Amino acid sequence: VQLQASGGGLVQAGGSLRLSCVASGRTFSRYTMAWFRQAPGKEREFVAGILWNSISTYYADSVKGRFTISRDNAKNTVYLQMGSLKLEDTAVYYCAAVVNGKNWTWTSEYDYWGQGTQVTVSS
Repeated sequence: VQLQASGGGLVQAGGSLRLSCVASGRTFSRYTMAWFRQAPGKEREFVAGILWNSISTYYADSVKGRFTISRDNAKNTVYLQMGSLKLEDTAVYYCAAVVNGKNWTWTSEYDYWGQGTQVTVSS
């Protein structure tokens, strides 16, 4: 599967953005999907994940209550709605996919990655 992330940009602190990740192929509904991010000089970190049927979601503590992950299997798309953005949310955001993933927060768990989209939060 190929993943294409979009929706990044420059936003002021406190603002909102919605990221999208479109997947190719007909098996999107089988995949656990996740968003990760990587700030300059830092390791890639888990942000949020969602099970194939949207029943289960999981968030990093740093974004809990501010970000919402969702998906539309009919559109092969996963979203990340980001609100109350902070300067420390500045990073390249990546979407990732895996079938039957168990350790959602591990980068090594995921088989497919999008190219990343830059989110910059300014003061």
